[in-house]
Amino acid sequence: MPGATIGNNVEIGPYSVVGPHVVLGDHCILKSHVVIEGRTTIDNHTTIFPFASIGHAPQDRKYEGEPSELIIGNHNIIREHVTINPGTKGGGMVTRIGNHCLLMMSTHIAHDCIVGDHVVMANNATLAGHVQLGDHVVIGGLSAVHQFVRIGAHAMIGGMSGVENDVIPYGLVMGERAHLAGLNLVGMKRYGIDKDSIHRLRNLYKTLFNHHTSHTLEERINNAAITFNDDATAMDIIAFLRQDTSRAICQPKE
Repeated sequence: MPGATIGNNVEIGPYSVVGPHVVLGDHCILKSHVVIEGRTTIDNHTTIFPFASIGHAPQDRKYEGEPSELIIGNHNIIREHVTINPGTKGGGMVTRIGNHCLLMMSTHIAHDCIVGDHVVMANNATLAGHVQLGDHVVIGGLSAVHQFVRIGAHAMIGGMSGVENDVIPYGLVMGERAHLAGLNLVGMKRYGIDKDSIHRLRNLYKTLFNHHTSHTLEERINNAAITFNDDATAMDIIAFLRQDTSRAICQPKE
């Protein structure tokens, strides 16, 4: 439509619609029947497949037409029937997707979500509003993430999981009402983390989630911060646990 900003070497397939406030970077490809609306910016080399709905008004009754944004990075693949909504005034006015993400068929990213780089969401995985995903997170198919949940970098969510609480970086989560099932060891090896580091992180995990101790979780976090203060990855997990959040921490079954 008139007013849209279209980069160089962009392909827009048949029956696709690009709204007047949309910005498309160089080398983007829209297959047929793609609709992009709102104040949506999509960076270079992103490919969007048929029947994706990008940038339409949030599914939020509090939304009143405020000029919120959707910002999508570069080298992303957005498959069929994906829906992504812009932000709202109650959540910072922006939904943001990083770079090199793969959003498989029928995934949904709601208003005010922040998604990192190299994230994979398998078929029919859904994020409620205000969710935060760190880099390299994998969300299994048919999973649902509750509003305001944070999922740390390199975490893995098993298929058909309902995630109601924050997930630590490198955590492995599964279950209808999801529980922490250990560390994402396969992902850690895939990302090149050495054996010594994995061993230290396993010890950290045991320290944090030992249910056979009288210490509270806060006390265990403080003790771990002393024991593992020379391990940058361990301290990243501890920093995640110390951040303010409206959700509890996802923990193992007792």
